[in-house]
Order: sequence, then C-alpha cells, then structure tokens
Amino acid sequence: MNYILFDSDVRQALLPFTYTRPVADIRIGILTIREKWEKYLGLTTTTITEAYLEEKYPMVELDKNILINASFCPTKSLVEKVKNLSEKEAIFKGEDVIAFYTTDSQEEVDFDTYTQIEFEEEIIQIKNTWDIFTFNGKAIQEDFNLLTEDRKSEPIPKGIAVLNKENIFIEPGAEIVFSTLNASEGPIYIGKDALIMDGAAIRGPFAMCNNAVVKMGAKIYKDTTIGPFSKIGGEVSNSVIFGYSSKGHDGYLGNSVLGEWCNLGADTNNSNLKNNYAEVKLWSYETNRFAKTGLQFCGLMMGDHSKCGINTMFNTGTVVGVSANIFGGGFPRNFIPSYSWGGSAGFTVFQMNKVYEVATAVLKRRSLLFSDVDKKILDHVFEETKQYRNF
Repeated sequence: MNYILFDSDVRQALLPFTYTRPVADIRIGILTIREKWEKYLGLTTTTITEAYLEEKYPMVELDKNILINASFCPTKSLVEKVKNLSEKEAIFKGEDVIAFYTTDSQEEVDFDTYTQIEFEEEIIQIKNTWDIFTFNGKAIQEDFNLLTEDRKSEPIPKGIAVLNKENIFIEPGAEIVFSTLNASEGPIYIGKDALIMDGAAIRGPFAMCNNAVVKMGAKIYKDTTIGPFSKIGGEVSNSVIFGYSSKGHDGYLGNSVLGEWCNLGADTNNSNLKNNYAEVKLWSYETNRFAKTGLQFCGLMMGDHSKCGINTMFNTGTVVGVSANIFGGGFPRNFIPSYSWGGSAGFTVFQMNKVYEVATAVLKRRSLLFSDVDKKILDHVFEETKQYRNF
C-alpha cells in the first residue's frame, strides 16, 4: 500500500514552522510526525504539501493510495484501522478526516461517497503552534513506548543520580557525566551519540535526540524535547527544539518552540507568563491579528534560521518568523516578521544575499550543504512574507 501524508487545513495555523516544511515533519515528542507514522507502518511515506516545497518533499501517487492527515499523531490502534481500510472508506475524528483509501485523483474528494468510520479513542492532533509544547509530554511517553518496546537500554553510567531508572532509556554511543536524571514523573530518552555534560539536572518526560548536547549545569524541566544536533544550556521548561538549533548558554526558555538552525545568544530570556496572569495571545497568520490561545503560559515561537544576540528579552507570546536576526536592548515587538533585522529600536529587511551567507556558514559547521533547493524555499518564503515587513 502507498501511504501519503497531507498537510490539511491546519497548515496556516502552524506557520512559521510550516513555511519551510510539511506538517508531517514537525517534531513533537521524540520523533517527527512522519517518523512516527513510518515507524508504525514499517514503510516510507511521501507528502502532499505546498507547491514550492514539493522539490524537497515530493509526492508519489500510485493506483491505490491511503492518504493520512499529518496533523494527527498515530497510535497502535489507529494504525491498525488505517492498514485495514478498504477502497472508499475514511476514518474521521469528529469533523476531521484522519485517513482515507482512494483510487481517484486527489484534486477533489467527496466524502459523502465514502463509508465513514469514527475513531473514538483519544489522540493527539496538532492544530496550533502551541499544541506542539502543550502535548509534548504525552507525545514523549507514546514515542518512548514505541521506540523502546522489546529493547534493552544501555547501562546508566556510574556517578549518575537517578530516580526511577526503569523509566530511562539510553541509546548506544550516548555519554552522561555526573548528572541527575529524575524519571519519576515521566520517561527520559537519551538518543544515540548524545552528550549530557557535568552537573545537568533533568526531569522527565524528557527527550534528547541523536547527537544533541546538554551543557554543564543545565536545568531541564519536564515535557521538553531537544532535537538532533541541538545544544542546550541554562534553564529550559516544556519546550520543543526541532533540531540543529542552539541555546548554548544561561537564560530561560519556557513553553516555547524553536525550529531548525536557530541560535539564542547568551543570557537570552523569554517570558511565558504575563504580569497580570491573563490569557496569552499569539500572532495568527490565518487572521493577521493576535489570537487567543486559551493558555496562561506561552513563550516564544521561532521559525527556522532565526537568531538573536546576547541578552535578548522576548515578551510573553512572541512569534518570530523565518530568517530573522534580533539584537539590541529592550523588548522587541511580539510579532517579528520573517527576514527582519534589528530589535526594539526598529527593524530593516535582512537582505537575501546575507541570508544565504549565514545559512551556508551555519550548515557548513555541521558538514551540510545549503542547497539550491533550500535556497529556492527561502526565496519563496521571502516573497510570501513581504506583506508583514512594513518598515
């Protein structure tokens, strides 16, 4: 069977993260949504996404296809139902389609002609950017169960203070030095070749992906994910870092999501609670205004390739687009458009030739190439986001 993950109508609500990736490639828990589906299915998947992303994330369509709404995270029981779908059958959760089996073109789908199956069990669906950190603890537990089933952890090194060691899994090549791992409230997963330096204190649920680094004396609170090749120091709580990003120094990051190739300068701090304890509002790319989140705690949403200088202070509920560069004293505005250069004193446009230079240098440090395909994606995002740069 051919499985295709499609973006669905939540894509706009998941900007700025979906400017540079399909919904399927959002990380929540330990794995991306695509990696979860592929692990359960035992097969690779392709994607229906925006046209400008198709060269990097192509779609393969065969005569018979099962299309899966990428905003839903899989469970064992859901995957069984998806695998057992027959032609012209669709699985729904309320009014949202989860998956359907079709032999028709995907230009138009009339679900009135389908046999509709209601999925009644609880399931994680990512509809808003803040859902990524809100549901992260639950997603870590589900991924932990999936990845560690019938497997044996590497031994916990000597000199590590541990609570509930049965809830800790260490992959081969990981190194942990004189640190504290408290898995009494949820699992702790340490990925392949990851490094936890001296004096770090970590509470689960916590996920650390391959080749990630937790630096000396870091304080990591529950429901936090550190993506592959990311470096984290200071204090982090209930946050998701997709990968290849750095918060290498002291400073606080809470109830936040960082995309890939981000860097937070030393002593960068974000507020995750308003002084009057009121509900946090976040910039909405759907309505082009600030929208209620229903949350009292909500911090920083930062798109791919964005960076900030030392001592940067982010207000509660700040959204930063793609390839922004923020620096200087004071609090910058709480919606910073893509390709902004500046800070509280004002912004100018971060010119594309400089964007390419930075991206090339940053990827080169990881022995990776800033490809023509990646360049085309950033070019498209630059044009698409012009409307927000009124400076």
